[in-house]
Amino acid sequence: MGLAMAKALAEAGASISIAARDEKTNHEAENKIKSVYGVDCISVNCDVTSEESVKNAVQTTVKRFGKIDILINSAGINLRGKIEDLSVYDFNQVQQVNVTGTWIACREVVPLMKKNGYGRIINVGSMLSVTAIPERTPYATSKGAILQLTRALAMEVAKEGITVNALLPGPFATELNLPLLNDPEKYQAFIAKIPMGRWAEPHEIGGLALYLSSPSSGFVTGAGFSIDGGWVTQ
Repeated sequence: MGLAMAKALAEAGASISIAARDEKTNHEAENKIKSVYGVDCISVNCDVTSEESVKNAVQTTVKRFGKIDILINSAGINLRGKIEDLSVYDFNQVQQVNVTGTWIACREVVPLMKKNGYGRIINVGSMLSVTAIPERTPYATSKGAILQLTRALAMEVAKEGITVNALLPGPFATELNLPLLNDPEKYQAFIAKIPMGRWAEPHEIGGLALYLSSPSSGFVTGAGFSIDGGWVTQ
């Protein structure tokens, strides 16, 4: 989904900085965005659980582009299982990536946005920010925290020209959901819960991300936007 959102912004003419852990995947995404959309794009190795790594990614981006107008926090992991089968390490690992990583990135970028008097921050939560399903205690906890982080930070920077919003995706056909996509029984169980009767494709998150990244969304902040085929309406 991160790449899908980067493509949507690139198509609108934005310069892109991709920050993720996998150097090979980063370079592939960078080259694809450059060749297809003709915009300036860089990729930076970044572990969001490391303050030093995030600082380096931010500094590298500012050195190249002079500023950061938009921050999208889309790094995430999901460890599934019954609570008695999960370790404290499992739980903490999910919180470190999904929550602490998002918080660190916001902390590093907000001062730059304040200085420029403009900024758009988008945090990727989940439909599990507002609802729940069994065997997801680490993930649901982390995504509930993301929505509250979004709301608190939105209030904190509301007068600085910075908006902070959250996307709350439902079942998307992404690498993170391969354990479900590859299990016919679990796949159909999810389909049965989606009023639209299908999983989402990654590109379907791009339009909303583009809107929340643009000046047009200047009066929208602290909100969580469900993109789940109607799941949470039930």
